[in-house]
Amino acid sequence: MATITSDQIKELRESTGVSVMQCKKALEEAGGDMAKAVVILKKKGAEAAAKKGDRTLAASMIQAYIHATGTVGTMVELACETDFVAKNPEFKQLAYDIAMHIAASKPEFVKKEDITPEAQAVAESVFEKEVEGKPAEMKAKILEGKLAAYFGERVLLDQPFIKNPELTIAALISQAVQKFGEKIEIVRFVRFGA
Repeated sequence: MATITSDQIKELRESTGVSVMQCKKALEEAGGDMAKAVVILKKKGAEAAAKKGDRTLAASMIQAYIHATGTVGTMVELACETDFVAKNPEFKQLAYDIAMHIAASKPEFVKKEDITPEAQAVAESVFEKEVEGKPAEMKAKILEGKLAAYFGERVLLDQPFIKNPELTIAALISQAVQKFGEKIEIVRFVRFGA
């Protein structure tokens, strides 16, 4: 068994934001391999988020972001289970980062389920013209791929986080669920400006 140093634990904690004990356990499970430990933490984070999926969101925070130019502003409501987490400075920072991301990335929907039938129909009509003349067996797959790419850019949870493009906003929320030990969800947002 590999010896896990406090420096390794500290490095993993700083890169993931997960508790010291969880970092230590992940490093032990990975035999000291930092990359494997990160994968283990992501897997456990996803499992933790799934387990907390049916919990009630009883507290929330509304955070605003105004760009330095004063021409773009956003507000986001981020919900959690308790006031204890909602009042945490790191939770507030998460809400601020998401509000800033919304200002930069211009999402239209929080999650895929929020895509309206009208928006779906308009996008399909545009992309159906692009696949005209393609073999029938390929049309459906090409159309599905084009729609997924199109809405992937417009659904907040599917967008790459502007501060770390290796994470989607959904992955950022999953990390926060693991870190705070509570269900966390983006309730709604509004964006003003160009």
